[in-house]
Amino acid sequence: MNFSWTPEQENLRASVVEFAQTQLSHDVVERDLRLEFSPDDWQKCAEFGIQGLAIPKEYGGQGHDLLTASYAMDGLGYGCRDNGLTFALNSEYVSVSKTLLDVGSEAQKQKYLRAICTGEMIGAYAMTEPGSGSDAFSLKTTAKEVDGGYLLNGHKFLLTFAPVADFVLVFATLNPEYGQWGISVFLVERGAKGFRTTETQPKMGLRTTPIGELFLEDCFVPAENLVGEEGAGAAIFNISQEVERAGILASQLGIMEYQLEKAVEYARTREQFGQPIGSFQAVSHRLAEMKMRLDVARLLSYRALWLIQEGKPAALEASLANIYMSESFIDSSLDAIMVHGGRGYLTATEVERDLRDAVGGPVYGGTSDIQKNIVAKNLGL
Repeated sequence: MNFSWTPEQENLRASVVEFAQTQLSHDVVERDLRLEFSPDDWQKCAEFGIQGLAIPKEYGGQGHDLLTASYAMDGLGYGCRDNGLTFALNSEYVSVSKTLLDVGSEAQKQKYLRAICTGEMIGAYAMTEPGSGSDAFSLKTTAKEVDGGYLLNGHKFLLTFAPVADFVLVFATLNPEYGQWGISVFLVERGAKGFRTTETQPKMGLRTTPIGELFLEDCFVPAENLVGEEGAGAAIFNISQEVERAGILASQLGIMEYQLEKAVEYARTREQFGQPIGSFQAVSHRLAEMKMRLDVARLLSYRALWLIQEGKPAALEASLANIYMSESFIDSSLDAIMVHGGRGYLTATEVERDLRDAVGGPVYGGTSDIQKNIVAKNLGL
C-alpha cells in the first residue's frame, strides 16, 4: 500500500491552493449574506482548469484521474473560503460531468463537456422531487415519446444550480408501471418551451450555491438528447451516486485542514489565566479530535475513490466515507467555535459559517440514514 502522492500531484494541489487563496477568497461574508453566486469566480475556475480537472483532453479537460482531481479539489477547499463555490464545483463534476462521461453520446460529450470546461455552460442534475427524496425511484416526472423526441412533465426540487443552469440532466419515467426500470435520463436546455425555474431559495448554509426548483410543462426534448438508453436511468443514478458519495465532499477535507490550522494557531496565541488556552486539556483534546477526524476522513474518502478508479465495487466504502466526512465536518466545526469562544460565534470571524455549511453534508447524496442502510445491506442485514 502506498499512501504517498507523486511530486506532480503535490505540485498540482499547491497550485490550486495558491490560485484559490489569491483569486477566490474575497467578499465571502457579504456574498453569503446576500445569497450571491459569483459567475466571475466560476469563470476564473474554468480558466484555471478546475471544471476540467478529470475531464479527458479530447473534450477540453486536463485529463487527470479521479484521485488526482479529488486531491486538487481538496486543495481548493483549503485555499478557498467560499464553501458554496467549492461544493458547487464538486457537484458539477461528480453528478453532471461524470454522468455525461460515463453514458453520454459522443456528440453530447463534445458539446456539453467542452462548454463545462470553458465555463460557457453550467449543468444541473435533477432527480429529487417534492415527494421523492430518499425514495428516489418513486419520482413522478414523466416523459412521453412523440415524433422526434419526448415531452416531459414534472417538478424537480432542491436542485443545485436550478436558477442559473444552462442545461439539466432530468430523470423521468417513460412508464410508471415499470418502476425503476421505466426511468430514463434526458438532457434539457434552458430556453426550451415549457422549461421554468425558480429564483434562488434561501437556506441555512452553502448560501453562495444557487438552489431552486425546476418545472417542466410539455417540455419538448429532441431524441438525440436522451442520455444513455431508455430505461437505464436507475442504473445511471446508482453508478453516479457512488462517485457523488465519495467525491462531492472532496473540498471539505481541505476546509477541515484549514479549520484545524486556524484553531491551533488561535489556541497558541490566545491567553487566559496567564497561559495559552492550548495548554488546557479541554482545548487540546478538541484539537486532537479535529486532527483525528481529518485523517480518518481522508483515508476513507481516498480509499473509496481509489476503488472507483480501479473499476471495483465501492458502494459500501463510498457510503462509509460520506457518513464520516459529513458528520465529522459538523463535529469539527462545533469544536472550532468552542476553541475560538465568543469570537467564533461572530459572522465577521468566518468561523461560524463552516458550521452552517457543514449541516447540509449528511443530507446530500442520500442522508446519513440512507447511507447506513446501504452499509447494513452490504453487511448482509
